[in-house]
Amino acid sequence: MAGDLPQPLTAADFLDFDRDQAALGQSLFYDTILSGNRNISCAHCHHPDFGTGDGLSLGIGEGGQGLGPDRTPGMGLSRIAKRIPRNAPGLWNLGARDLTVMFHDGRLSTSDLFGNGFNSPAEEWLPQGLNSLLAAQALFPLVAQFEMAGNPGENEVIGAVHDRIDNAWPILAKRVRTESDYGRRFVAAFDHIETPEEVTIVEIANALAAFMAIEWTSIDSPFDQYLAGDSAVLTAEQKAGMDLFYGKAACSTCHAGPLMSDQKFHALGLPAFGPGRTRLFDPYARDVGRMGESNRLEDAYAFRTPMLRNVALTAPYGHNGAYPTLEAMVRHHLDPGAMRDIWQKQDANLPEVPWLAATDFIIQSDRREMARQARFVPEGGPDLTEAEIADIVAFLNSLTGITVDTPPFGVPAWFKP
Repeated sequence: MAGDLPQPLTAADFLDFDRDQAALGQSLFYDTILSGNRNISCAHCHHPDFGTGDGLSLGIGEGGQGLGPDRTPGMGLSRIAKRIPRNAPGLWNLGARDLTVMFHDGRLSTSDLFGNGFNSPAEEWLPQGLNSLLAAQALFPLVAQFEMAGNPGENEVIGAVHDRIDNAWPILAKRVRTESDYGRRFVAAFDHIETPEEVTIVEIANALAAFMAIEWTSIDSPFDQYLAGDSAVLTAEQKAGMDLFYGKAACSTCHAGPLMSDQKFHALGLPAFGPGRTRLFDPYARDVGRMGESNRLEDAYAFRTPMLRNVALTAPYGHNGAYPTLEAMVRHHLDPGAMRDIWQKQDANLPEVPWLAATDFIIQSDRREMARQARFVPEGGPDLTEAEIADIVAFLNSLTGITVDTPPFGVPAWFKP
């Protein structure tokens, strides 16, 4: 039988956001105006057609063309120079009041360390006035070279980033408030803004946060209905999977609480590939996970526990999208060593990029690094039958909201991927 189930999520568990600001945020989310070269939007890597991700193991960022698994790496001088090092996470329930940490390595968290409410890569240069952790998060893809900012020499945004991270945000804010009808809309949506000239990156981030929070709050899945008292809503398989999840399989040890995440960091021993993300002085094409932020050896190769609402929509899985299915990801949790042994390169959904092919899997030829990573592979979970694994997958499918296809705003008709 299942252990203690979490309390159901309700509207009270989420921050309040203004709908007029969210409507403005919708436009900005799908507009390429926030990218250095005006060629990519937030939606290119976080689109509702792919569960608010991109359907890829490692994304194709600035310089790419198209959307989702069909996205190509571009051509000529503007083609991509690097894959995005980590899987694009889903955006579900990021307006939750209890959320305290974001990004796979937790490099953004609520904190008083720098006097602005957050511990972030911008440190003391993060502007004051951001209304949420989600608003702070929205600022960083805009100034990431391979995500939205572009390569050195291509535009003034990336040039400013290389001077100091916060120097780029005023450039983007001026671009927004002086183009089209954005200035007027900011004046209408924000009470403290009387003229377009007053719009800063703070209002832009707050609008983006309002949109993402309202658009992708999801608390009406069959599991949520079960927690709210409808005992008949789950199938027999889903109910059995829930009992395993909160009992014998011990999934809820990490996927804990109403958000189904302990917001902590754990090493899972996923197969290694891609450019990785490490510390500035680290030359390896590897991903050291939380250790890159904390500089603590015990955090090596550890990544934040993801929340699980709508997880069936957000394939592929893992911090680098190593596994294409929920079943494979569940099996990895149960026996990481065996799954690492049978994992194949074709399991990763990586669009062909000939000029990066030589380095996509180069880390696997480094025996010393592979030995280091092997030391952090966990023992795994209990022995489960095939039927029990299928039941857990069935339960994970019960976490899909019933209204995910009818969000409050939707994709603008003018969006052209």
